[in-house]
Amino acid sequence: MKRMDQMPRRLSGFSSGASLGGKVLRYRKEQNIYVQGTPADTLFYIQEGGVRLTTQTKHQPSAVTAILGVGDLFGELCLAGYPLRMSTAVALTASSIRIIKKEKMLQMLHKKNKISNSLVVYLLSSLKKYRDHVSELLTSSVEQRLVRVLLRLAHLYRNGPAVVEIPKVTHQVLAQMVGTTSPRGSMYMERFRKQGFINYDRRSGLEVRLFPGAASSHL
Repeated sequence: MKRMDQMPRRLSGFSSGASLGGKVLRYRKEQNIYVQGTPADTLFYIQEGGVRLTTQTKHQPSAVTAILGVGDLFGELCLAGYPLRMSTAVALTASSIRIIKKEKMLQMLHKKNKISNSLVVYLLSSLKKYRDHVSELLTSSVEQRLVRVLLRLAHLYRNGPAVVEIPKVTHQVLAQMVGTTSPRGSMYMERFRKQGFINYDRRSGLEVRLFPGAASSHL
């Protein structure tokens, strides 16, 4: 099994997702895929488009906890015995989502083959990602957290492409993801734009650039 710091950010070995079984449904932009508090008995694999996960606690507004893209699996907490959804999933754009029954996924995990190994590694990576997110909120500055969120949204890493476009994400959503106010988040976004790390406008969305020895140093 791979070391935790070498785990994939995407579910590998599933070019179309067909190996996961289930069925594919189309979702409109801003359409709910599932709602927090509803029964959890399925998992979801993104084949096209993007998904936003938000979580709401008592007496607190909803907070964005993740922005997911093609190749991401979500809804996996049902495998750990959670009977209800812990978040609300909404399509960022028109999206094709593969829906897999919990029982089917458990059957695949019990088999010792390439598919089950890839699934186990990915699920462990997801747990690490949630743990790291909590740790970052406690130990990192707002600027550092924002850099990491941008790199993760674009899936930019040292051995990846230098420039990647991501679906349009508002400054308010980014601020929620890093735990700050929208004006402060916008201030850092403008600073990153002037430094050449990002480029954005209302029509083309957000383009994130990875400069050697610069943005990568925040990872």
